[in-house]
Amino acid sequence: MKRSLAAPTATKLAAATVLVAALTGCSTGSTSGGTDAASEPTSTTSVDPDAFPVTIEHALGETTIESEPTRVATLGWTDHDHALALGVVPVGATKITWGGNEGGSTDWFDAAIEEAGAEAPVRYDDADGAPIDEVAELAPDLILATNSGITEDEYAKLSKIAPVVAYPEAPWTTDWQTSLEMVGQALGRTALADEVATDTEATITEAAEANPELEGAELIYGYLAATDLSTVGMYAPEDPRVSILRDFGMVDAPAVAEAIKPGEFYGTVSAEQASELDSDVFVTWVESPDDVETIEKDKLLGQIPAIAEGNWYAESDKQDAMASTNPTPLSIPVIVSDFLPSVVEALEG
Repeated sequence: MKRSLAAPTATKLAAATVLVAALTGCSTGSTSGGTDAASEPTSTTSVDPDAFPVTIEHALGETTIESEPTRVATLGWTDHDHALALGVVPVGATKITWGGNEGGSTDWFDAAIEEAGAEAPVRYDDADGAPIDEVAELAPDLILATNSGITEDEYAKLSKIAPVVAYPEAPWTTDWQTSLEMVGQALGRTALADEVATDTEATITEAAEANPELEGAELIYGYLAATDLSTVGMYAPEDPRVSILRDFGMVDAPAVAEAIKPGEFYGTVSAEQASELDSDVFVTWVESPDDVETIEKDKLLGQIPAIAEGNWYAESDKQDAMASTNPTPLSIPVIVSDFLPSVVEALEG
């Protein structure tokens, strides 16, 4: 039940350019950077009339942005996509250390950068927390962190550099619609954000209509580690990787609510309860294709009903897993073309 993609498909590159190709046809806003500003724009779209000042409330406070940002830095794994989807090229973005390409980016983001004729942002690593010094070196006038894990202390330090727009409720759980809306407000492109949302929703609706078997199908999006077969992890409905599949019509299996405490985006149960985890399909990701056989042959995990019946899918292509983990207007076409068909195949057994 597992397909392995040795290299990114051409579909990834083609799908990712469609949205930004449309944006590059919009009127051009401010440009700067490099020796040739015309070939290295920081934006390809214009702000809404009377867009600034704007005040945005979030979990760590509220942030006022007085005028159009021209040097935008991003944290987390989606804000750079949302900014670029609105025609704004970040000067800095988080390095994608898991599921990224050799440049610490993603193929869909790189394709959109190329389509915009822009210079790729500086990439910094957030493995040890927000890279405050590296962000400061870029002298941003706005920091977007709507789907990040920044702490209150990091927020306070970052706010001394530039206005910071943090996540609305909890770290790492902001759905793509909310992130896009917040980024649109911060960049003064609310109208364009609405348009991008509408186009992206149309892509989702079209995919759902093409795969009616997804409607009402009970889902567990879990985590199974071949190096530790003692537990079964499950992601909550609030997690973006689950919420995107719910957008396609799927529903949570009852076992999910039983495993996850209120306010948390992830929970675990003992592998001894594996046989009780009923669902129509079980979706997960693995570090290696070899892990699939290890999990199937395990005397406990192999009893998960969907695994025992062949209704499961373990994604080992990390870029595809990254796309589904962090849906954005740039990555959702990749989810539709490269990830969703395997979910449908697993559902059908």
